[in-house]
Amino acid sequence: MLRIAVQAKGRLYEETMLMFAESSIKVDNAKRMLLVPAKNFPVEVLFLRDDDIPQAVASGIADVGVVGENEYVEKNERANIVKRLDFSKCRLSLAIPKSIDYTGVKWFNGKKIATSYPHILNEFLKKNNISSEVHVITGSVEIAPGIGLADAIFDIVSSGSTLVSNNLKEVEVLMKSEALMIANKSLSKEKKEILDELLFRFDSYKNAEGKKYIILNIPNDKIDAVCKLLPGMKAPTVTPLVEQGWSSLQSVIEEKTFWDIISKLKALGAEGILVVPIEKMIL
Repeated sequence: MLRIAVQAKGRLYEETMLMFAESSIKVDNAKRMLLVPAKNFPVEVLFLRDDDIPQAVASGIADVGVVGENEYVEKNERANIVKRLDFSKCRLSLAIPKSIDYTGVKWFNGKKIATSYPHILNEFLKKNNISSEVHVITGSVEIAPGIGLADAIFDIVSSGSTLVSNNLKEVEVLMKSEALMIANKSLSKEKKEILDELLFRFDSYKNAEGKKYIILNIPNDKIDAVCKLLPGMKAPTVTPLVEQGWSSLQSVIEEKTFWDIISKLKALGAEGILVVPIEKMIL
């Protein structure tokens, strides 16, 4: 049994549980229990605060964990990164009141900075030879300048709307963050095999994200031109039709380029274009 630590609530919790569901791993936490075994896969999920996950994995309380890169770097625990999960993306930034004219990083000399990430901030200040007073706050860091507690803040930024609502502006991005899968450095062979299967399932779900399967009919003399538009995973699948001079072509396209490609396919004479969602993709 592989024990995996997951954030107990919030966006990272929601996206992690969606990843389990899309990987056909049934984890029912309706009763909000601390430790929940999956019904159809050899894992049990340990629900923790996000800032407790790095230590839980490093100490062996959990075998692996899903955690924000910001917390992993801040806690600086001895755990291995085994996978970048490509969701829950944000950044850690310095922000100051909008009314202030920012002149560069040296502006922070002698200033008070409020943050929940003192380790990352102090490393940055040390690297840039800046002397600031760091106030550690848990909770609503962004209100600190408004109530006179600090001159600036160092905090997570996603959309930036929280900064705007508190009359702050982002002036320095210190690091970018996303969800990570981290693992204890002493996993047994059996647990590594379970983890490999878990990551394989996660990959099949993520590989399909943002992609569509396209099927169309095309004149044979246009196949080469269509193949250049639709490279597919390796190459499109081409099957002759009963009607002479025509073939059916199947491929995979990125959803973000969908309408542009469809217009070009129609211009090449494609007909009967069918586009369907992809649930899983095994590469």
